[in-house]
Amino acid sequence: MKAQKVLLLGDPRLHDVSAPVVPHELPDLQPVIQDLHDILFEFKARFAHYGAFRGIAAPQIGVMKRLIYTHVEDVRRVLINPVLENMSPETFEVWDDCMCFPNLLVRVHRHQSLTVRYQDENGQEQTWSVAGSLSELIQHEYDHLDGILATQRAIDERSFRWRV
Repeated sequence: MKAQKVLLLGDPRLHDVSAPVVPHELPDLQPVIQDLHDILFEFKARFAHYGAFRGIAAPQIGVMKRLIYTHVEDVRRVLINPVLENMSPETFEVWDDCMCFPNLLVRVHRHQSLTVRYQDENGQEQTWSVAGSLSELIQHEYDHLDGILATQRAIDERSFRWRV
């Protein structure tokens, strides 16, 4: 079960800043991308009743590279060296969840919309403009690349609850 590779809350590696992917590393990322895909789908199956788990960042499995994998509405995206741009001043509150603490929810503020510039798995430049829950997803996964967890973004000390 590959999901055992997911680092859990308390693991100090989750707070490390990830290094950029350099072009000669692209071929070496294919097994990592496959692991991210497999782990995401293991979580989707295990926690299907939550309707969550649409993305995962490489640092969550101890690969300290700037790489995000998403699978939303049957569309797979690999975001290498993403950069967030055009973050809206408007924010919204959301109960955030994470594979690193799958039964804990954390109330956070996220930007309503943004554009992410990234390279795909072939090294081609891409942009993706997102809003609402997709904006939240990208911000959450991007935080992992900078060693930031949703627990650090909690609105206040009452912004934690167990998922039941």
